[in-house]
Amino acid sequence: MGWQSVSHAQQSTPASRDSEALALSEAPSFTFSVQSQSADEALTELAKQANTTLLFPFDLAKRVKTNSLNGTYTLNEALEQLLEGTELAVIADDLGVLSIRSRASLVAKKPVERKEEEQEDNSNALERIAIVGTRNAPRSAVDSPVPLDIIGAKSLSSQGNADVLSMLSVMVPSLNVNDQPINDASSLVRPANLRGMSSDHTLLLLNGKRRHRSAVITFLGGGLSDGAQGPDISVIPAYALKQVEVLRDGASAQYGSDAIAGVINFVLKDDREGGSFALKSGAYGEGDGALFQFQGNRGFAVGDTGFINVTGEYRQQGGTSRSVQRDDAIALMEQGNGFIQDPAQIWGALDVANDMKLAINAGYSPSSTTALYGFLTAATRKLSGGFYYRNPQTREGVFSRTDTETGARRLIVADLDGIDSGIQCPSITLTDNNVLQNPTYQQIADNSTELGANCFAFNELYPGGFTPSFGGTIEDASLAVGLRKELPYDWAFDVSASLGYSNVDYDISNTVNPSLGPLSPTSFNPGGVSQVERTLNLDFSKLIQTVLDDPVSIGLGIEWRKETYFQKAGDESSYIAGPYAFEPPLGLNEGFSIGSNGFPGYQPQSAGNWSRSNWAMYADIEFFVTEALQFGVASRLEHFSDFGTTFDGKLSTRYKLNDLFALRGSVNTGFKAPTVGQSNVINVTTAYGPNGLEDQATLPPTDLISVQLGATPLTPEESVNFSVGAVMHVSEYFFATVDYFNIRLEDRISTTSAIPLTEDDISALIADGRPDAAKYNAAKYFTNDFDTKTQGVDVVVNYQFAAGEWQNNLLFAYNWTDTQVERVTLYPALVDGALQLTPNLTNARIRMLEDNLPAHRGSITLEQAISSFAFTWRLNYFGSFYEDHLDASAGFDIYGSARLTMDAQFSWQVSEETRFTVGAQNLFNTLPDTNIFKGEVGALYPPTTPGGINGNFFYAGLEFEFE
Repeated sequence: MGWQSVSHAQQSTPASRDSEALALSEAPSFTFSVQSQSADEALTELAKQANTTLLFPFDLAKRVKTNSLNGTYTLNEALEQLLEGTELAVIADDLGVLSIRSRASLVAKKPVERKEEEQEDNSNALERIAIVGTRNAPRSAVDSPVPLDIIGAKSLSSQGNADVLSMLSVMVPSLNVNDQPINDASSLVRPANLRGMSSDHTLLLLNGKRRHRSAVITFLGGGLSDGAQGPDISVIPAYALKQVEVLRDGASAQYGSDAIAGVINFVLKDDREGGSFALKSGAYGEGDGALFQFQGNRGFAVGDTGFINVTGEYRQQGGTSRSVQRDDAIALMEQGNGFIQDPAQIWGALDVANDMKLAINAGYSPSSTTALYGFLTAATRKLSGGFYYRNPQTREGVFSRTDTETGARRLIVADLDGIDSGIQCPSITLTDNNVLQNPTYQQIADNSTELGANCFAFNELYPGGFTPSFGGTIEDASLAVGLRKELPYDWAFDVSASLGYSNVDYDISNTVNPSLGPLSPTSFNPGGVSQVERTLNLDFSKLIQTVLDDPVSIGLGIEWRKETYFQKAGDESSYIAGPYAFEPPLGLNEGFSIGSNGFPGYQPQSAGNWSRSNWAMYADIEFFVTEALQFGVASRLEHFSDFGTTFDGKLSTRYKLNDLFALRGSVNTGFKAPTVGQSNVINVTTAYGPNGLEDQATLPPTDLISVQLGATPLTPEESVNFSVGAVMHVSEYFFATVDYFNIRLEDRISTTSAIPLTEDDISALIADGRPDAAKYNAAKYFTNDFDTKTQGVDVVVNYQFAAGEWQNNLLFAYNWTDTQVERVTLYPALVDGALQLTPNLTNARIRMLEDNLPAHRGSITLEQAISSFAFTWRLNYFGSFYEDHLDASAGFDIYGSARLTMDAQFSWQVSEETRFTVGAQNLFNTLPDTNIFKGEVGALYPPTTPGGINGNFFYAGLEFEFE
């Protein structure tokens, strides 16, 4: 049962407690005016009016309605009158200190001992209340039967990161977020991996309500998140958050699909008055990545009980470059090509422009038994970054074409008046020599002659090659409204409706549609994707008095949800097959590839929208068998319109060994439904394969090409999770938790490795009505491809102490996670002329799943305060990792070593309203190991390095609070 400590007195010290007890025994009187309302609110108001501290069971008090109280009374008299006839009673310990307990529990129990005095407002205070992990009653981190992190707004702000996703990755070691410098749509919405699982194995809640997923599917997700469609955490404004609750335990039985790794609940601020605004600016030690951020928050009272709390954020941040010149570019420059940029290709953080976020949280109670609530968020931002460099002598389909039989490579030349018509264009065989100095090419490039005017090569437009710039505009919004009401016979209900929207419009520039020849534009809108989710919830709850000492908490409800995925066609020039296309089966043979190079546009036949709906019924029961032994049981039955029904359950328990130690554990089943996007999306991107850059299509499993390659319809992923842990709770100022978890996940959904399309495959598909098959070098599709076992240990230690005039808060957090691929799906394939069953998952891909995230991560944070000054010191540890460089499965194996980084922040409370902050992340500029393959594509460091590749970041901020 969760306990709430409310206080409106000064901080007590051990030396002052005797005098405090004496003051209570003298029974001073106070004048009270408290209306009839829920006991948690009434007791909080009473404590405020008496300027004292009270301890009460929050879960029970939430469901109890008090009497009204008006007049002058002693504290004891006031409490007795306020609670007369309710399930709550007043007791006093040997010192005369008052606290509140369940009347039923007093029959067999002695009065409880006094808890600690007033809770300080610091970032890791113990009794901050969480609602995640239960539908019945809030609880604190140490009272929870499952692992739970509660992170306050102060902790989120004690670092230089400007978005909430990066902030959380610093505070929760089991949450990993890698940079995605050149990874297609993954660069726009970075995947977040909790407890070693994919990004779409973590469910997001906002004020306890399910949040929608992003429209972005991570076609290139660094192995672990390949094919995932997870939520976009970065669109939530950090300045709007009261706290963040991270449930590190499977919760599908409580919240439905996606909650295999855990749940993150974002709690919005609900202040009725006052506000603040903050400015932050910073840059990396290399001089790039300049940041400007403005944040503002304001609370407004609505009547006597209502509020509207509004937060806005604006951010601009420049991109970074941690690049070297590519080997192939150096070779061209040495041959006299002076048109190449240095570096030819950029590896670093994307450029963020016009990042704007809004959050509004509102509530109103027309009566003591009724509460209306609503909240909305909206965000938009534009991002842009680099792509792979197009070598002007080797990039297939733009500059060159290789004969598959002889291996000879020739320059692609467009004959503008048509092949076998008019002036014939010469053929140029490409070698390692600079083609710009080839006399025949110089004839082509001389447009003053008839031959030059008729013959065109893209070297004329891009003599040094080119690097496309890829990005997009992200729009995200959500709205939720609801009503909570108490019913007769102590029942209560919560009915809500929510709508979520995510949209991404892609753009690509500094590139061409080669098949259009000299008429090709150099900027394209290749289309976009959207995700829309609608949810209706009806929850009921009740506390039932039974033969047990404490009431039994019951929660049950129903949910309806519908999600729709949209794919929008790009502009015609981004996908059209122009007059110079290379499609031999169609009779077009000039040699140029089709579509905006790097990210071909979505074609009209690929556009559309797809929907599915699902119904769910669920029930939770939580109860205490004895004062020390707690149990929780949850179950969920869910039916999906596209693949049927699932049933999941969860059992959790907590046993208090003594006043210091408790054991806890849970076992549950879970599932993740294939998303509508995974089942229907069509995407083409340029990626590295064993033979270099190639166009790879990602297709739905029902697509004709996918079926040709062996695809079958998707089914849900299914998991079995269990965790066991221990809690040491010495006082409000020292606690420690250690938890072991084990997740077995079957039929994991991912994309296959790229499967080459043979000429026979292409001919057969064209004959079956799929002429676009000729555009692809290889294809991938979504499939239930493998099983994994993930296990790990989380350790959290929190110690608050004083040293002279210094107030200190020490937090140690550590995570060990290990993932093993236990089964891979086998597919029929011809090997040396014989049909054999072979895995599609490559060894490098398996190694990325198992070892790309560091097995060991930890941090030690020391927060110090003296007078008007505050300091934060944080030591971060990132263990060793493996990277299949470029996801190419081409032998570019990197074994990265462990790394330590140091963060520091200093704050000065200049006045009651104004605070000044300076700080540094990675203060000592600890950099990753240099990439041993840096010359391949110019990445100075392994791009998936834990802790990032950008080095130290320095920042300063100013915050002003007002009434």
